[in-house]
Amino acid sequence: MLARAVNPVRKGLGVMLKRTSSGRTVVIGAGIGGLAAALRLAHAGQDVVVLERAAEPGGKLRTMDTVAGPVDAGPTVFTMRPLFEQLFADVGERLDDHLNTVAETVLARHWWPDGSQLDLHADHGRSVEAIRDFAGDRSAREFERFCADARRLFEAFDGPIMRSANPSLATVTGVVMSNPRLMMQMTPPRTLWRTLERRFSDPRLVQLFARYATYVGGSPFASPAILGLIWHAEASGVWQIEGGMHQLAKVLERLAIKRGARFEYGAHVSRIEPHGDQPLRVHLATGDEIVADSVVFNGDPAALAQGKLGSKVARNTPAAGVSPRALSAYVWSFAAEPEGVGLAHHNIFFNHHYRREFTAIDAGRMPEDATLYVCAQDRGAGRQPTGPERFEIIMNGPARSDARPDDPEEKEICRLLTFRTLARAGLRFSPPPGPESLTTPAGFAALFPGSDGSLYGRSPHGMMASFQRPTVRTRIPGLYLAGGGVHPGPGLPMAMSSGRHAAEAILTDLASTSPSRLTATRGGTLTGSLTTGSAASRSLPS
Repeated sequence: MLARAVNPVRKGLGVMLKRTSSGRTVVIGAGIGGLAAALRLAHAGQDVVVLERAAEPGGKLRTMDTVAGPVDAGPTVFTMRPLFEQLFADVGERLDDHLNTVAETVLARHWWPDGSQLDLHADHGRSVEAIRDFAGDRSAREFERFCADARRLFEAFDGPIMRSANPSLATVTGVVMSNPRLMMQMTPPRTLWRTLERRFSDPRLVQLFARYATYVGGSPFASPAILGLIWHAEASGVWQIEGGMHQLAKVLERLAIKRGARFEYGAHVSRIEPHGDQPLRVHLATGDEIVADSVVFNGDPAALAQGKLGSKVARNTPAAGVSPRALSAYVWSFAAEPEGVGLAHHNIFFNHHYRREFTAIDAGRMPEDATLYVCAQDRGAGRQPTGPERFEIIMNGPARSDARPDDPEEKEICRLLTFRTLARAGLRFSPPPGPESLTTPAGFAALFPGSDGSLYGRSPHGMMASFQRPTVRTRIPGLYLAGGGVHPGPGLPMAMSSGRHAAEAILTDLASTSPSRLTATRGGTLTGSLTTGSAASRSLPS
């Protein structure tokens, strides 16, 4: 029997088929995109079953246990809050009734090897003054012009690209033609790095704003200049979620369950069988089968191209949508007492030679002199913790799956490079974390099969990258995509938006076909909906 839920609220996957006007959707993967789709579809009255290979929801919104409590081991920055508020509003809820969030006054604290330090603030005027004190009047004026241009780019492309389920080059061209100034701000074919070099006279500010390319898994030396608009998203506000980012996943799961969705954990999907205009069949490694009107795959689309859902699905997944691969990372998640420099919630320690970092990554190597992001999870919003604190440290790395996830030599090299760099900046941890606290690119490849360890799907390099990323509709009727590897792209707000696009596409497509749907009666037994048959033993990412 399929139902092997990890707590009582998730029981009851056993179902019997009957004909009703509601359709069944199987969501493969309980990452943020899958959760957003499941919640919207359940609210609309669909029969929703979520299959997740891990033991809990969240996908890359993972945690690791420490003596100070669960520490985030995935995304740490909560931005573009209105998109999340809209999700809650669309299902008749309020975000503030379910999540305790605190606005950060310091967006991030930045450190350089020469000892200089710069805070950027939620208050624009304070950031201008901070940059004036840091680098002079000229740099402050350059920063103000950069902010204005980033805002214009964001506002111009928010609708036709980020909020559109299927952006077209013709639409975007029309936007640019109607406002020629945008072309100057996009500066094609220059890279983000080259554009910032022309914008800022202080090389430290070039380095600071270039790092926003890494938010979507790109190198600033190969990513298009338009990625500078990411700064506007962060400048518009950064929040903390009390209890950690994983609380968002738990809340979305709970709301979906309240509306009738069922979650099955430890569920390894082996393949999807399309049958023309007939319902899809989802096969599990147990040999069970689920019949569904619609399937949402909330994983890296590269898994489809590699045949991890079967050859029929692979043949219908364009290779251009999944390669080349975006960056991966080396991620430390641990608890310790910090010593030395005063930390904000978000901290960035820059290196001496930014280009060398990405030259190493391009060559498939761990960078020897890397920029390090340190999230002090228990700090910010005026908090002054005592005792062990929770930390997440992220170092960019190449996507790779050709190494052992627990390779002791790679982990030791990473430990030496990471904590020697921070020690030179004056930051030490007691006790230092052990190798069990580190997830390597190969570790991410094991967690999310088919990803090659990439955390962001397809690379954002090149002006056309946004148009090559897969959209939510596939070539197979009834099969839809969601997640950071799908348009509108990586990052928590964008992955969540893909779930909205997927749910809207499903409801639109179901409404245009016969009202007679295969659905489920809750409770009951596995007669009819789940049938025993042969199944491959591969598992899928979430």
